[in-house]
Amino acid sequence: MSSPPSAECAAEVTPCGGVPGGSLRYRVAEHPGAALAAMNQLRGQRLLCDVTLRVAHGPGRPPALLPAHKLVLAAASPVFRAMFTAGLREGGMEVVPIEGVHPRVMERLVDFAYTASISVGEKCVLQVMNGAVMYQMDSVVRACSDFLVQQLHPSNAIGIAAFAEDIGCLDLHQKAREYIYMNFPEVSKQEEFFNLSHCQLVTLISRDELNVRCESEVFHACINWVKHDCPNRRPYVQALLRAVRCHSLTPRFLQAQLQKCEILRSDSRSKDYLAQIFQDLTLHKPTPPDVPGRTPKVDQLIYAAGGYFRQSLSFLEAFNPRDGSWLRLADLEVPRSGLGGCAVGGLFYAVGGRNNSPDGNTDSAAIDCYNPMTNRWSPCAPMSVPRNRIGVGVIDGFIYAVGGSHGCLHHSSVERYDPERDEWQGVSPLLTPRIGVGVAVLNRLLYAVGGFDGGTRLRSAERYHPESDAWRAIAPMGSVRSGAGVCALDNCIYAMGGYDGSAQLSSAERYRVDSDSWSPVAPMRHRRSALGVTVHQGRIYVLGGYDGHTFLDSVECYDPATDAWTEVTRMTSGRSGVGVAITMEPCRKQIDGAGAGADCPC
Repeated sequence: MSSPPSAECAAEVTPCGGVPGGSLRYRVAEHPGAALAAMNQLRGQRLLCDVTLRVAHGPGRPPALLPAHKLVLAAASPVFRAMFTAGLREGGMEVVPIEGVHPRVMERLVDFAYTASISVGEKCVLQVMNGAVMYQMDSVVRACSDFLVQQLHPSNAIGIAAFAEDIGCLDLHQKAREYIYMNFPEVSKQEEFFNLSHCQLVTLISRDELNVRCESEVFHACINWVKHDCPNRRPYVQALLRAVRCHSLTPRFLQAQLQKCEILRSDSRSKDYLAQIFQDLTLHKPTPPDVPGRTPKVDQLIYAAGGYFRQSLSFLEAFNPRDGSWLRLADLEVPRSGLGGCAVGGLFYAVGGRNNSPDGNTDSAAIDCYNPMTNRWSPCAPMSVPRNRIGVGVIDGFIYAVGGSHGCLHHSSVERYDPERDEWQGVSPLLTPRIGVGVAVLNRLLYAVGGFDGGTRLRSAERYHPESDAWRAIAPMGSVRSGAGVCALDNCIYAMGGYDGSAQLSSAERYRVDSDSWSPVAPMRHRRSALGVTVHQGRIYVLGGYDGHTFLDSVECYDPATDAWTEVTRMTSGRSGVGVAITMEPCRKQIDGAGAGADCPC
């Protein structure tokens, strides 16, 4: 008996009805590939071919003739299967005319039918994909789509998205659109962007997913699009501006555009529209409910910097509420607690605080900037004075540093930082000195809530108007609170926890602007002072703090719709006095691959 073939096979012998012997089941895995290879060899020799594809080449050039086997073409393409088996006239033809596909493209598709292999490059991928779509060769379509996704670039993303839409490739179209949204600032500087119709542009800038650091990037993109063909595009200015989220622009920016933008000079309706928004902003009216903010598809994480546990800490960690994960990031260069945290333009800022260490206590005037894309800290110009137990808020891209202490001095002074100029400027002082002050921003107004003035723990609160550079008292809270968590949500100011002079608090209350009044809301599950607080997707998160006995590691979340708190996670260790803010997810390549402090490769 001859030896079995060397090809991989499977054999099975089973009894057969009591008769001596058995049945054999035998399979050669390479047979389908070998059979196709043999058919391809026969095609090359023009043997047993039963059809020739005559592919039009264009005017003045002879068509290309591609011999093939109907069975192979029908197996690879539902279009050829229908052509040869559904009673169409091509089924009985030896020479079948092919139009709408370049001969070289058709040759590649026929080769794929025999070899299950195809090679494409930038110059031919669109033509090959178009031909594969025409003949419903889905695996080739997927391969071309994957290749084009890898080739996406600000200079070609709009064209690839339009091509994918034209040929009905929904997956490629969606991925190209997502690329455009994510990279809008770069895409908006490319020639393809300036070739959009006004309807296409309005549709694009209306997307909530646009990933921009500031709405001014969208505004400038629209003005530059108009300038590209001013005589024909001027009539569309107002429609474009209504698609821009102009309520997210700063009054200073709007005023500059109204004064200097030449496109607006001769468009009274657009000027009136922007002037009304300018007035709404400077009068501190709430943003209209039909004007949502941008929500790019980038995870927004809760960053927690520094804090205190036995001594000041240098930790920087970020919590992802979507999956519950924590990331350890680059440490602060100097440990700090009692600091403020905020985010501007995607960057996280750590402001003030104190380094409590066995070697002594040092109050800080420093402000340091963390870039999530590089996982690096960089120093900024320091404040005019050190500020421990500081409150911080952001209006129009300026960081306001409120109160705090330097040794025994309790500050009423306030100063603001311009990240673009790396400069600090003093503004009007608080009506009352405050350390452990809670600060929040609502409708471009800065609120300073509670704290300690050096002699008394406070229930009073005040509000700063940037236009008049003046503080005014608002209704006092129901409870005395120093070291409370304070934030803005849904046109209200919330104050949670803190210390009233005798105990840490779990109670919380809410200030309504329209009635100038505070009212209680559900208490937290834990008493806590010196807690971190922020708002994420319509919910309040409080982190850590001190309950009078223990430094807490728990994180609670408040849902205003249900007026209820839930415990959602634990920090990696208990601590108080952290600086907290929300900004974009850090570069994963940097965190996972290069380690803290190295250059980011993305």
